[in-house]
Amino acid sequence: MKLLKDINLKNKKVLVRVDFNVPLNKKKEVTDNTRIFAAKPTIDHIIQNQGVCILMTHLGRPEGKNRKLSIEHILDEVQKTLNRDVIFVNDCIGEKVKKAADSLKLGQVLLLENLRFYKQEAQGEEVFAKNLADIAEVYVNDAFGVSHRRHASTVAVAKYFQEKCAGLLLEQEKKAINQFLESKQHPVTAIIGGAKVSSKIPVIKNLLSSVDNLLIGGGMAYTFIKSKGGDVGKSIFEPDMIGICKELLIEATNKGVLLVLPEDVLAADKFDNNAQTRMLNASNIENGWMGLDIGEKTQKIFNKTINESKTILWNGPLGVFEMESFSKGTKAIAEAVVETTKKGSFSLVGGGDSVAALKKFNLVDKVSYVSTGGGAMLESLEGKTLPGIIALSK
Repeated sequence: MKLLKDINLKNKKVLVRVDFNVPLNKKKEVTDNTRIFAAKPTIDHIIQNQGVCILMTHLGRPEGKNRKLSIEHILDEVQKTLNRDVIFVNDCIGEKVKKAADSLKLGQVLLLENLRFYKQEAQGEEVFAKNLADIAEVYVNDAFGVSHRRHASTVAVAKYFQEKCAGLLLEQEKKAINQFLESKQHPVTAIIGGAKVSSKIPVIKNLLSSVDNLLIGGGMAYTFIKSKGGDVGKSIFEPDMIGICKELLIEATNKGVLLVLPEDVLAADKFDNNAQTRMLNASNIENGWMGLDIGEKTQKIFNKTINESKTILWNGPLGVFEMESFSKGTKAIAEAVVETTKKGSFSLVGGGDSVAALKKFNLVDKVSYVSTGGGAMLESLEGKTLPGIIALSK
């Protein structure tokens, strides 16, 4: 796979797949520009090397053309974040787009309309991909967050370019994930949370071959606890995953991985910030109560393991951190990861909720690397090479 530094960009039109799928409020204003800012180094590099930059992205999941999800809504934020004027064209293929691309001068940036206004994008259709490719001479994939999708703009389009490469963000993401998976700096610890174990099973299976410690929290922990014969009250769990959780516990033991489950939880009588709460044994939660955060004893156990680690992955919150009453566990783990990073350990944090937690606690710039990909990061951690990355080497 070629990198951006390997390509001569002078006087060439460069088609860049970025991931500007950013959150909007009711006024259609961007509420978080992280993904736009993450693409800035690639865009700056292209312009500094006398290339012309054409950006394509999706926004949301429109079914056909939907003005509410037009890229026009994010144009101001893109210009502010990139600190340069950006030309917008209200389509992504066709004569209007070709004319706009042909009119570009060195140093200019063109932003195309929402790729997903065309169903052919998600279908990975060849003709649509060819139409995208016709306006440029170089293709750059800098959209790690969608590189696990076999879409026209991430996979099919690449075959129409002799010159294609990874952008600086994609290069960084790949490097950070490989640094974790191939780390020689032990102990290696993975902290896996979130609501459902079913979405993380392939990741956990792969991690058992590369980590020393696996800390499980969040809603998924209750399926593991149930598999060991524990009582979880009315906590969330997945009955059809109990057998698989048993197998994972056995596999962890066989591979010498310390798999740690919560010992105590902050339980509530209802899913509400103002609910009545009690600290309960994680394996003996009474009927009518549900675990919504890890308890103080568990925080201390998890923190001790984190503090002794040299390489750390965190994916998924440890409780319902969006509610203030149940945010202490996730905050404690975030702070432990930050403290260990300060001592020289490598920390990789990814997944929308984990990143949201770091932002909530103002810790986002205090870990080694924050991934912009959710599903893409998980598939990479499963040991898969993403389709969008494979396409760059064909």
